[in-house]
Amino acid sequence: MSPISTKTETIAAIATAIVPQQGSIGIVRMSGSEAVAIAKTLFKAPGNQPWSSHRILYGYIHHPHTQQLVDEALLLLMLAPRSYTREDVVEFHCHGGIIPVQQVLQLCLQAGARLATPGEFTLRAFLNGRLDLTQAESVAELVGAKSPQAASAALAGLRGKLAAPIHHLRSLCLDILAEIEARVDFEEDLPPLNESEIIHQLQEVLQQLTDILDTADRGELLRTGLKVAIVGRPNVGKSSLLNAWSRSDRAIVTDLPGTTRDVVESQLVVGGIPIQVLDTAGIRKSDDKVEQIGVERSQIAAQSADLVLFTLDCENGWTEAENEIYQQVKNRPIIIVMNKSDRLSSAQLENLRQSIINQLDIKPSLIIATAATLNQGITDLEESILNAVHTENLQSANLEFAINQRQAAALTRAKIALEQVENTISDRLPFDFWTIDLRGAIHALGEVTGEEVTESVLDRIFSRFCIGK
Repeated sequence: MSPISTKTETIAAIATAIVPQQGSIGIVRMSGSEAVAIAKTLFKAPGNQPWSSHRILYGYIHHPHTQQLVDEALLLLMLAPRSYTREDVVEFHCHGGIIPVQQVLQLCLQAGARLATPGEFTLRAFLNGRLDLTQAESVAELVGAKSPQAASAALAGLRGKLAAPIHHLRSLCLDILAEIEARVDFEEDLPPLNESEIIHQLQEVLQQLTDILDTADRGELLRTGLKVAIVGRPNVGKSSLLNAWSRSDRAIVTDLPGTTRDVVESQLVVGGIPIQVLDTAGIRKSDDKVEQIGVERSQIAAQSADLVLFTLDCENGWTEAENEIYQQVKNRPIIIVMNKSDRLSSAQLENLRQSIINQLDIKPSLIIATAATLNQGITDLEESILNAVHTENLQSANLEFAINQRQAAALTRAKIALEQVENTISDRLPFDFWTIDLRGAIHALGEVTGEEVTESVLDRIFSRFCIGK
């Protein structure tokens, strides 16, 4: 059953993450016309506490038939339309853990509520005009944010920073369409259409669309992050580099080559960008079956990474073994990490750097010297990573919002349609032809904010939400 057709039912779900025996508070949320009635059958508030909107009641949750005590809790009432969904909303703030909230949820369902589908609370907020579609998507992005910058961009979207310019551009397109259609219907009664002004307005809209579309790559980077693989021969200091970078002992470090037998992951944030770091097993030929598997996984990790940190031992320099590994990963963006740099003099280090530059024809900025065991060179490495993925502007720019892939696809369609309008005008075609692509652009802009949206699109968007949000 689609979420649109069930919006009048009362729904319930656990609205907080539940960790066994570790949660202090768990929330069960209900929304719908029967939410308050169901709550009154389950919740007993001692004294004369008023059941009025935006008040917190203290009391006990009982089984409605056996009167068995289930939990001591707080109850929060938010009556329509002053609620998240613009319906009557009730929240039971129970003791945390699995059992109390599960028991309360089951009582709500037995009393007539239905288990909410993923994202159904936010879907109702959209359907009831509480949020537009960009704000609804920002809710999911805020919940899933992996860095403060990603959270900030999601909050901007939730506050309507993206919706406002889209509404403005759609309004401009509607005004242009009205001008043209008026000439179609009443050309003899109106002054000639100011064609140059129409072209100027279209160019203005196209420029603003381009500016918004430019946030797509940065937004994707903020949301999904960057996958970075540390590769190289055994015992060049890959695990030490991971430990120094993550400031933890995620990987085992010994003087024995081949210590790392599998891919070790660590999650970092660099310059506001979430980074998944993969410490891979040393790549070399081996008769050890387990090590062979580790090497194969290292090669797979390197090929799937957005960026490869090719690590070598400064004392050994660039050997034929490094060259063999480099041939396997040279199709990926690469930064050369000259580790154990403390064991060479400055002159020796510079000679090695120049040798690598000449051999690989690589930019000097993509060669970084580190001494992982001494925590040296990590800042330089982070700066090189940010420069390598062209995110240096992301740190200094005040990124008010960042569009997602769905929004980018719709805005791209709008841009193409408006460019076609320009071509139509240039080809001196009749006004009727102008309106066809203008309507297409208006429709595409409406898809972004939800003014033009299909049920299948809503299903796809909200199915990615967690249940209870």
